[in-house]
Amino acid sequence: MAENENTDSSVDDLFEDILAMNSELSEDQNSTDKDTPSIETSDSDPAETVQKQNVANPELDHTKPKRKRRDPFKDMDQVSSSEAALKSRDLASRSELKKIQKAGVRLGGKKVVTDDVKKLKSLVEDPDIPDGEIENYYREPVRIEYYIPKESRFNVETRHLYIPLLDPEIQDPDQFPFLKKHMDEDAFFDLITVMNDNPGKISDIIDSYGNIMNLYETNSRLYREMDESPEENLKKIFYLCEVLLEYEPTIAALEFLGPFQTWNLNWLIRNMNLRSIEFAASDKTVSYLIKMRNIYWEENHLEYDEKFEVLAALFYEQAYPNRGLTYEKEDYFFDIFDKKRF
Repeated sequence: MAENENTDSSVDDLFEDILAMNSELSEDQNSTDKDTPSIETSDSDPAETVQKQNVANPELDHTKPKRKRRDPFKDMDQVSSSEAALKSRDLASRSELKKIQKAGVRLGGKKVVTDDVKKLKSLVEDPDIPDGEIENYYREPVRIEYYIPKESRFNVETRHLYIPLLDPEIQDPDQFPFLKKHMDEDAFFDLITVMNDNPGKISDIIDSYGNIMNLYETNSRLYREMDESPEENLKKIFYLCEVLLEYEPTIAALEFLGPFQTWNLNWLIRNMNLRSIEFAASDKTVSYLIKMRNIYWEENHLEYDEKFEVLAALFYEQAYPNRGLTYEKEDYFFDIFDKKRF
């Protein structure tokens, strides 16, 4: 009986040792599963499985990171149309142009070379102007030229510079009552009618506008005959106002008439826009509208508009290519334009 009891106890001890070994093996297996990423054996895409393994273990990630394109325009100075109006300025220097050429910029799927390609890509045909406000802008076409190396040719695209029409701001209504009345009534400022309605101001107006009074009489007649030929008369009045604007400001305008020719230009442009009349302002008028816009932007500290500034600078480059140039002694016309001789 004693031998049987010893045998049973030894079997029990052996069984407990086997259970302890099994528990240790299961713990080791669990720890190994936690450290090693699992490989899914499902019907998922093998590429997704490898990507998940690489995310779990960064050391196994051999995918190439996406190459970040360098912006060759990053350090370029902002273009200012106010400065461009005074002197000629290249939109990109030679060193910047080399960077642009190496950048391999594409437009419409084709590699192009230009000194202003980034601006070209960002300039849309129509800016974000709310519906019903488009008539408050003058639209000036601007040409943009760029070179396509693969096709060995230049290409020219036309963009439009949208200039807001900013009416004169009257701080004191008592100073310019005639202009204030016409602006409130949204009416054309007819100088002849103002003279007839205010006899006390006739002498002062004639002193300032006597030499060009015939042009104002023509404008007044065309305005009265507006119903007979609205499209033709509006264009004639506009072109006459462009000429008359060059004689402003006069003493009468500074004292009691106000900047009425600016109001007339804006009024005519709005009405021609509403009637979808095709017309083109002179370069001097476009420059004047840009100047008025820039003054308003600076006084009100508005946000820099890169699209407008670049197109306005391109306009000055095309309309006045020789602005800011000086005559040197070796030039043929130096003796004629030498101011020191006079």
